[in-house]
Amino acid sequence: MAKKSMWLAIIIGIFALILAFFYLYKPPRPATVDYGAVFSQKHAANLGLDWKETYLALLSDLQVKNMKIAAHWDLLEPGDGQYDFTDLDWQLDRAKEHGANVMLVIGMKTPRWPECHIPGWAAGLEKNQQQEKILDLLETIVLRYRDRSEISVWQVENEPFFSFGDCPWRDPEFLEKEAALVRSIDGKFRPVLISDSGEGSLWTKAAGIGDIVGVTMYRKVWFHEAKTYMSYPIPPAWYWAKAEFIKAAYHKKTICVELQAEPWCPSLLYNCSLSEQEKTMDLKQFKGNLAFARDSGFDTFYLWGSEWWYWQKTKNNNPAFWEEAKKNFRGSRLTKE
Repeated sequence: MAKKSMWLAIIIGIFALILAFFYLYKPPRPATVDYGAVFSQKHAANLGLDWKETYLALLSDLQVKNMKIAAHWDLLEPGDGQYDFTDLDWQLDRAKEHGANVMLVIGMKTPRWPECHIPGWAAGLEKNQQQEKILDLLETIVLRYRDRSEISVWQVENEPFFSFGDCPWRDPEFLEKEAALVRSIDGKFRPVLISDSGEGSLWTKAAGIGDIVGVTMYRKVWFHEAKTYMSYPIPPAWYWAKAEFIKAAYHKKTICVELQAEPWCPSLLYNCSLSEQEKTMDLKQFKGNLAFARDSGFDTFYLWGSEWWYWQKTKNNNPAFWEEAKKNFRGSRLTKE
């Protein structure tokens, strides 16, 4: 009995030392950090904004030079084989005019609820039929845009291994087919990024398929299962350690493609009161999330919430988030600042 107690004490001690290391260790900061913004035409419109005005404000006023654009399937293909690239062409044209690089998110699952933006005509198809249509979609998009110099990265699907969202299925083998198709059409000119949950995964599946691994960083969220708000008890060094493992084991770079910079409410954001929004995102939390991210040792972050900052500025007469974000979009920022 005494021997078992001794081994239990040793195990607990080792575990405590490991925890202490992650909470106390400060990863080395890169010389510079690049910031980008995530943009969804659909989300901006759902917030009651003029989405074109919002997008232009990001490019001209905030001077965003790295834009992650969600190419929603239901907007691009409203009818079977009937494509409409008018709005996406416009976004890419404006990005090029402002000298911005674009990470284009393509596939069935792209950012913003319901995550899987399946057009009505495809919703009732069998899985294999949907997959055929998705491959057709990817082929059409990549063929159309592979000569566009403003596109720097293809992100194929959004957190495809994570169960979040209203989606009919997950299929890692099909994801491999998608990535291979994009590479074959683009001629490997641009890297393929595969994203994963920063908090709920070790990122190995994404590293096995993608040329770049993209992860999320969320700090305070509504936890649906427990029906309460929760702050993730994860230190910056935990992200750094996983990224170092991915670099050593897979020779892949990890970047943050979704840094929380807007509220996470029990309901959709456009149905969430200001008082409820402030429970997960006020200016202090906004600044704290940016500081946390810099402490992770990553050198690239795409901020999640650009449409909400503009909503706060124009609809709520509160420019504080917009002005705070602006400080990070003047080219690369020294991490020592």
